Amino acid sequence: MNGNAERWSDLGTRLGSGAAMVAIGIAGIWFGGHVFHGLVAVICGLMVWELVRMLSPDQPSLALQLGGVSAFAVLLATYLPPLYAVPLLAAAVLVGLGRVKRYAPVYLVFSGLLLLAGWGMAHVRDDLGFGWMVWLVLVVVVTDVAGYFAGRMIGGPKFWPAVSPKKTWAGTSAGWVAAALVGLGFGIGSGALGALVLASVLLSFASQLGDIAESAIKRKVGVKDSSTLIPGHGGLLDRFDGMLGAALALLVLEVAFGFPWSVL
Repeated sequence: MNGNAERWSDLGTRLGSGAAMVAIGIAGIWFGGHVFHGLVAVICGLMVWELVRMLSPDQPSLALQLGGVSAFAVLLATYLPPLYAVPLLAAAVLVGLGRVKRYAPVYLVFSGLLLLAGWGMAHVRDDLGFGWMVWLVLVVVVTDVAGYFAGRMIGGPKFWPAVSPKKTWAGTSAGWVAAALVGLGFGIGSGALGALVLASVLLSFASQLGDIAESAIKRKVGVKDSSTLIPGHGGLLDRFDGMLGAALALLVLEVAFGFPWSVL
């Protein structure tokens, strides 16, 4: 009985914080434009701040500096074409390469992917439209929610215990099924139903890989959460790691396979 109560002890806090994040996210997506650009830039800057704090906890001022530089770079990049946006984001990452004393390769790769994903999310809202942005968010959200409940209710074998000890095969599979249902709902009546269901599952898996990558960094540096900014959830990296993975996967689908298809 005590074990079961402990398993769900953080649910109320998680739901409250989650509701606040959903409200802010919906408002940002709805308004789009400058509002969404600013929201994405702030989130990316805070995530870089969290990343540097984890990798080099003895350099708090550097974490603030790189977080600010990253936020500004993402904000400016949202108004530039890819030819200029991508080099700008790369330059923002390189600013900290020689200054992060510990785990510099981890900083280089993860911060680079983080800023690219942030720019990618702004691109989805600006160029692909409101519908595709909602689809992307729903795929990530249902993957996380289904995985959380299935993992805690069913349990069973761990997906990758050495890196993410809480993630189970039951939760992982439930996330794929939930994402497929989102793709089904968005694709009904279109000629790309099967492709959209498959794309939803692929983005679901990419979001899980984003979560695993962030978990690997935390285990490497010996921290439980990236920060304490969000009660019940840890930090922004803990909450948005899945979105980063999914946004990057969506960019790959767009470049390699001509996404989006005629659905929304």
